[in-house]
Amino acid sequence: MSDKANNFYITTPIFYPNGTPHIGHAYTMIATDVLARFARLDGRNVRFLSGTDEHGQKMQQTAEKEGIAPIELATRNSAVFRDLLARLNCSNDDYIRTTEERHRVAVQALWKRMEENGDIYLGKYGGWYSVRQEAYFDESETTLGEDGVRREPLGSPVEWVEEESYFFKLSAYGDKLLEYYEAHPDFIGPNERRNEVVSFVKSGLKDLSISRTTFDWGIPVPGNPDHVMYVWVDALTNYITALGFPDEANALWDFWPGIHIIGKDIIRFHAVYWPAFLMSAGVALPKRVYAHGFLLNKGEKMSKSVGNVVDPFNLVEHFGLDPIRYFFLREVSFGQDGSYSDEGIGTRINSDLANGIGNLASRSLSMIVKNCDGQVPECGPLTDDDKAMLETADGVIATVRADMDKLAIHRALAAIIGVVSDADRYFAGQEPWALKKTDPERMATVLYVTAEVVRQVAILLQPAMPESAAKLLDLVAVPETERTFAHLGEAGRLKPGTPLEKPAPVFPRYVAPEE
Repeated sequence: MSDKANNFYITTPIFYPNGTPHIGHAYTMIATDVLARFARLDGRNVRFLSGTDEHGQKMQQTAEKEGIAPIELATRNSAVFRDLLARLNCSNDDYIRTTEERHRVAVQALWKRMEENGDIYLGKYGGWYSVRQEAYFDESETTLGEDGVRREPLGSPVEWVEEESYFFKLSAYGDKLLEYYEAHPDFIGPNERRNEVVSFVKSGLKDLSISRTTFDWGIPVPGNPDHVMYVWVDALTNYITALGFPDEANALWDFWPGIHIIGKDIIRFHAVYWPAFLMSAGVALPKRVYAHGFLLNKGEKMSKSVGNVVDPFNLVEHFGLDPIRYFFLREVSFGQDGSYSDEGIGTRINSDLANGIGNLASRSLSMIVKNCDGQVPECGPLTDDDKAMLETADGVIATVRADMDKLAIHRALAAIIGVVSDADRYFAGQEPWALKKTDPERMATVLYVTAEVVRQVAILLQPAMPESAAKLLDLVAVPETERTFAHLGEAGRLKPGTPLEKPAPVFPRYVAPEE
């Protein structure tokens, strides 16, 4: 395998710092982080990017309302997104801001390549424009409300705007895109999003207005600084800016192409416009664009007006970081909408974590410390039950890897927790507490097998719960150098005689505060 073949590049969407982050931003950060951590533990060279998309009319208007310069607003709010990544223990290698000089260079280079390919021309544009969506809409896509306000499908007001504009010949790329989707069935996921994109492209693509003259907060068009680039040309390019584009001799360029994890509301930009720009510029397309669903608060879409927007910092403060990371990844089918509530989070923490892996670890390891001289016991002859238990633990990585490859994070976690349930049944069925009196050697073997399952489960849980999994691995005294997936199975078995400490509980039960 060449080094390049072992590279793994993954990105969050770059966040729009017009306001502060909400739980949806946290969800996409956590999911992307888990995929990055999984790939690292599986021996890949990983590059993980996040950042903020800071240009556009919305940013300019918000800054004007506050009486500050747009760059001040961008810097202040971008810092909060960066803080959230750190608070969520995300392992991103880079954080990009589209106001950085490296980005201006990259975007202008991409523009020039599209222009040299004959895909950019100057014209006039008139259309219904939504400041909130930073997009134009056909009149047929808008509705005139009883209040006399015309709105686009997601409900934000639109106004008629006419201006001189550069256009990108998107209409020339419809067939090329459809051919590409056909040849690369995994390019867009999940299937619902793929179908949505294919039907949008089949309905016919119009040329895209890609510059503005009505405001100046953006990257100037090369050769015509009266125009600034449309925010999506600017924003999408971040994914290659961070790998050194246009310098394709940069060592980081070997990481391209990568995987984009995004929310489903921006699928069109990532799966239609972005690949068309790259085709025009002669740059390889991303490997994959995968859109997750929305998080609903007790089944309701979050909105400021309803007052049910949850601050992710508060949620982590209340439940603890790893339980929150675990809950969102396990509870929600990745790619679909999901619902959450305090009760749901509490139930999941108690069933899977406190009563599940936490209880299995503390029961088995307490018995070892008490009855086996505080060290990993000798493993005697294995019965069929022992062998079956070890085979289950050794074999789950294959299932988990296949699920993670499909980005089915929820299924991968369910498979890992399934091993915990099997181990609970094994432990209860073997009754090591009874064997203590009748057959201490047999007891030692049962405890060894159970502790070995705890070791493997802890290794597999590291991407989702890095801190808690590390504590579990400390409990079974696994050296820091032996915590990757290469040490799963027989390659990393626990060594009898290794001293163990009395186990402290890693997952306390969640008790809801009294009103």
